[in-house]
Amino acid sequence: MALFTRAELESFRDTEVPDLVGPDVRLLFVGINPGLWTAATQTHFAHPVNRFYPALLQAGIIDRPIDAAAGMDEEDRAYFRSRGLGITNLVPRATVRADELTTDELRAGGARLLELVTTLRPRVVAVAGITAYRLAFADRKATAGRQPQPLGEAELWVVPNPSGLNAHHTVATLAAAYAEPARAAGILG
Repeated sequence: MALFTRAELESFRDTEVPDLVGPDVRLLFVGINPGLWTAATQTHFAHPVNRFYPALLQAGIIDRPIDAAAGMDEEDRAYFRSRGLGITNLVPRATVRADELTTDELRAGGARLLELVTTLRPRVVAVAGITAYRLAFADRKATAGRQPQPLGEAELWVVPNPSGLNAHHTVATLAAAYAEPARAAGILG
């Protein structure tokens, strides 16, 4: 695992992290925005206490560990894409916390996401974070799970955010939540 000083991490503020997508994305995970560790490693959900990859592994969505905190290498990225998986963010700029984002940024991110989904045509989109989803899509009453309306032609889900700051969920509860859209996308049987 890479180690960064606070000053080194701060130097990555507002850095963008490219989408991790391939031509055959079936399930597109959508984060809120990159954290500083993610920006430093150029790997989505990379903070050492983030539970995204452990939850994917426990759910069977991936079948080998990925040490995102060290930064994905090209083999990891190719493996992830080969599983029909992709990752993007509502807002591309890195911050310490998602609450540093404005509602306008999140709404613009929702519009950008629709454009990306129209281009990539995944079967399923899973937005990780109910509060960000509600703001991005101006849907104050949205609840977690499958949404009644698709996003473009994709089935739309809202799943829990895997950040270590989201203490309401464990790796096991995240794995169960992520397995549902993975089944809908045909990634899990």
